[in-house]
Amino acid sequence: MEIASCYLEGNADAVEFCPHNPFHHIFAAATYTLQEKGQSESHRAGTISLFSCPPSSTDAEDARDTGLQLLHREETPGIFDIKWSPVGEGSGSTCQSLLALADADGFLTIRELQADIANGDQGISLKEICNEKVSSSMCLYVDWRQSGDSLSVSLSDGSVSIISFTESELKVSQSWVAHKFEAWTTNFDIFNPHLLYSGSDDCCFCCWDTRQNPSLPVFRNSKSHTMGVCCVSQSTSNPNMLLTGSYDESLRVWDIRSASKPLAEKSICLGGGVWRIKPHPYVSDIVIAACMHNGFSVVKVGGEREEVVVLERYEKHGSLAYGVDWMKSENARNDSIVASCSFYDRLLRVWKPQCLIEKLNG
Repeated sequence: MEIASCYLEGNADAVEFCPHNPFHHIFAAATYTLQEKGQSESHRAGTISLFSCPPSSTDAEDARDTGLQLLHREETPGIFDIKWSPVGEGSGSTCQSLLALADADGFLTIRELQADIANGDQGISLKEICNEKVSSSMCLYVDWRQSGDSLSVSLSDGSVSIISFTESELKVSQSWVAHKFEAWTTNFDIFNPHLLYSGSDDCCFCCWDTRQNPSLPVFRNSKSHTMGVCCVSQSTSNPNMLLTGSYDESLRVWDIRSASKPLAEKSICLGGGVWRIKPHPYVSDIVIAACMHNGFSVVKVGGEREEVVVLERYEKHGSLAYGVDWMKSENARNDSIVASCSFYDRLLRVWKPQCLIEKLNG
């Protein structure tokens, strides 16, 4: 069911709902636009925006009458990825709503969501609190360690960096060449903070032990993916389950107790390069995948029958399906809401998967 939509001012490539109370209805959207200035000169421009998601409605007519409220927008270098800080106890950063931005100029930037309670959503903005030049290469992906005291960044030269974060300071603590080509993703293990996963255009999927400096590979799989590895995602309920997405159009399910190859019976072709995979925040066997040339797919992974099956495809975007995320409010237990964006048509949509409306409401 459609809730709202709008167009951004640049090529849309990332959306992320805020996981922190009381801002679950707020999400960030990022853009990356290559601006040609001449035959030998170009500029990678971007924006970061904050939107307020309208209250969902079971009435389609009411849903069409509501719209996204733009709360904040700022010009930036071209942004490849954004990530909100984790929720939970740990360092002071987890008590704040912080947004990490990885950009084309090689910078990692931390911004804080600030709110003027007296003005409601109209008083919400993003304030930069620190940034760090990670590399002369482009920062392609960013992830937070669950403790909130460090982040990982993957780079266009194949490197991976660990950046420590304390209050208002970022500092590169580790950096190593992890891959031969662009490293599209790097993710901390949710359950083991010393492990880090990465995937690259070299078709390799790797796990690293960050207690070593430089980090040493726990495993390196170079035979399963026939094209570049775009994303890695971990089940929030099963510490042994990992998912990978690839340009070869397959979503693969891994048991990291046997990481030499994915479990063949748990793979599925989604008909488009699998750019992002996001687990549902409350339904343990559901994920959503951004499939580039084939829209967005809601996929059942696991459950009693250990299935991997597409439940629903969302095809109302007109170009590359890149950014996608679930709203993380308590209402999402019975009312799943998705934000998605597509690149060249600059379209941002908020919607509900029909299959989950039926599943969660019996």
